[in-house]
Amino acid sequence: MAIPHALPAQAIDVQPFGPRLAGEKSVALFKSDDLEVIRMVLPAGKRMPEHSVAGGIVLHCIEGRLQVEIDDTAHALAAGQLLHLPGNVAHAVCALEDSSALLTLVVRRNDAD
Repeated sequence: MAIPHALPAQAIDVQPFGPRLAGEKSVALFKSDDLEVIRMVLPAGKRMPEHSVAGGIVLHCIEGRLQVEIDDTAHALAAGQLLHLPGNVAHAVCALEDSSALLTLVVRRNDAD
């Protein structure tokens, strides 16, 4: 069964989960031809292994604390902070605390599309 995404002009609640955080899961909020936005939930200690995506990304920490690892450098990201990366930059993400974040991905299409 497909997960329903938000419709254009539909408001999406992205407030902190607070005490409900431990019971929440990551979910794609919407996907268009150009963008995909995911509400990412990572429990403390959970690590997304190193990876890269073709398009640029923006990671906005809503609650908790995340660490973004690029090469041998760790970048701390606290609630209310965001960072962006251009496409094809290898990175890993680790939750230092129970955390939720908005992940925005620029979708790269082939020029032939």
